[in-house]
Amino acid sequence: MELKGKTAVVTGSTSGIGLGIAHAFAKAGANVVLNGLGTADEHAATVADVGRHGTKVVFDGANMLRPDEIGAMLEKAEADFDGVDILVNNAGIQHVSPIEDFPPEKWDAIIAINLTSSFHTIRHVVPAMKARNWGRIINVCSAHSIRASAHKAAYVAAKHGLAGLTKVVALECAKSGVTVNAISPGFVWTPLVEAQLPDIAKAEGVSIEEAKAIVLKRQPSGEFATVDQIGSLATFLASEPAAAITGSNYSIDGGWTTQ
Repeated sequence: MELKGKTAVVTGSTSGIGLGIAHAFAKAGANVVLNGLGTADEHAATVADVGRHGTKVVFDGANMLRPDEIGAMLEKAEADFDGVDILVNNAGIQHVSPIEDFPPEKWDAIIAINLTSSFHTIRHVVPAMKARNWGRIINVCSAHSIRASAHKAAYVAAKHGLAGLTKVVALECAKSGVTVNAISPGFVWTPLVEAQLPDIAKAEGVSIEEAKAIVLKRQPSGEFATVDQIGSLATFLASEPAAAITGSNYSIDGGWTTQ
């Protein structure tokens, strides 16, 4: 899909799904504003890696817990690139605990980063997108925007909320040339998941391959989704052929949420 001349801001894009989406956009010709955690050297390496596709790539360290920093990041992107055409809300954190033991500070942080930060990014970009009669907003939700899991109260609440926010903003932008959609991955093969497998294997007394099967027990396909698959869908949703698609939530979960 052709995105030449467009500029995309992708939050939480220094690793995993967000980084995969950033690569996909850059390959399609878009300039990219990266955002996320890591050291200065890691940021420089990631900028160079995504930039090898031949577009302009920069990093912005805005803290998704701080609305003022979110606003400053988007204002700078608007000024430096003469507009933000595509916004991908991907930043997220997780904590697992029974509700009676769930630390309130963890609840607050998860809701802030996984949901509230998207409210702030969206409210900043929508006016200019409407004025240009073109824009793409993609919210990375989760299978947990459709299904629940025990011990993930804050994450499930945030992802359900983000799916709802997607629908509301899609309705508000329906006649403006701005589309708003969600992508809801199940289990995705990322460095974070790969790093967790030895601990799961040790805890369960099984092999790495058996640990993978434990992780994938909810996905009927028995396979992890890939960041490239998610990046390809995001690129399509950002393209002109997807102009009539808005308010949709796309599952990439090997059949998990069909059950």
